[in-house]
Amino acid sequence: MRGVHRTFVTGVTVVTTTDQDTPKGLAVNAFTSISLDPPLVMVCVQQSSATHDPLLHSTHLGINILAADQRSTAAVFASKGADKFATIGWERAEHGTPVLTGTCAWMEAKICQRLDFGTHTAFIARVVSADYSDRPALVYRAGEFFDGSDLSCAQRPSVRSEQ
Repeated sequence: MRGVHRTFVTGVTVVTTTDQDTPKGLAVNAFTSISLDPPLVMVCVQQSSATHDPLLHSTHLGINILAADQRSTAAVFASKGADKFATIGWERAEHGTPVLTGTCAWMEAKICQRLDFGTHTAFIARVVSADYSDRPALVYRAGEFFDGSDLSCAQRPSVRSEQ
């Protein structure tokens, strides 16, 4: 299964929350939009992660979509470091959730549901605030990071009109 998953191209996100007012976060590639109306998203977090239990007890979470020049930020949040926020620029969103600076987009979302799926918990959340820029995204595939602005469009199939 690991080989199958490595073929999937995904953006790089950092999920954030607080634990007794201390910012917590981890790199997550299991992120998806569920609905635009209402604005619902989902992230899946491994239960052994140090950020998992703070997320279980939080009302809100942040989803930060990293920009192409934030490879070092991805490495910080993929590590098991104690204070991942020490060298990273961030601020608090309206509900106190840490959001990273310099991302191509971020969302603060109210956690609506927590679903236990063996090794992971799926957090379903309603977006309450968001912002984005035109910065290119950091992209991940098969253990490598790529600049999202350097992607080439797949050729569109030609459409033949029937006469």
